Amino acid sequence: MAQDDDSFFREVNEELRSDRMQYAWKRYGRIILAIAALVVIGTAAYRGYEYWQSHNSSQSGDRFIAALKLASENKPDEALAALEAIEKDGTGSYPVLAHMRAGTIQANKGDLSGAIATFTAIGSQKDAPEAIRELAKLRAGWLLIDTGTYEQVAAQVQVMTSPGQMLANSAREALGLAAYKAGNMPQAKQWFQQIANDTAAPRNVANRAQIMLDNIAASGKAP
Repeated sequence: MAQDDDSFFREVNEELRSDRMQYAWKRYGRIILAIAALVVIGTAAYRGYEYWQSHNSSQSGDRFIAALKLASENKPDEALAALEAIEKDGTGSYPVLAHMRAGTIQANKGDLSGAIATFTAIGSQKDAPEAIRELAKLRAGWLLIDTGTYEQVAAQVQVMTSPGQMLANSAREALGLAAYKAGNMPQAKQWFQQIANDTAAPRNVANRAQIMLDNIAASGKAP
């Protein structure tokens, strides 16, 4: 009898669960289906976006390599046109990389004012990675050593001279050379001395700084 009772209760419980499931499905079935559909559509859209992004990035990469090939073949104008197109409709990091490369090509072909303008624009581009912005400012600063004033160089690179900055010593060197060119030996000595005192300075940069310090000392124009 006890066994029959157990079977009876199990059957009743199963019926109750079945009734509850049917009730829930009648009441919430459309909502459940809608949620399931959204999950499927969302997953498909995400996978589609991933494929689109990867495909377009691959295309941009191929175009970027082709532009670099044009530059290496001494076709700067064609390379600049190709890079400008990538800046307009490229994907991923390629637009800003194309912009940077365009500045280098401009400098190599002797268009220093154009290159400085390009690097300055990248340095002010808020959506560009910080490392790229700083590198662009440094490139502009170095070009301005020969073509601009100390103040113009400082406007580009002085913010990067603080201890711990990745490009600090390159920025200090640019400022030291700009001051030396302007005939301000005490200021030049200050920047080169900062490099010489920095144990983290790359050896080649530190060696150049020491050479400049020796030249300044020999000139007798700085205490």
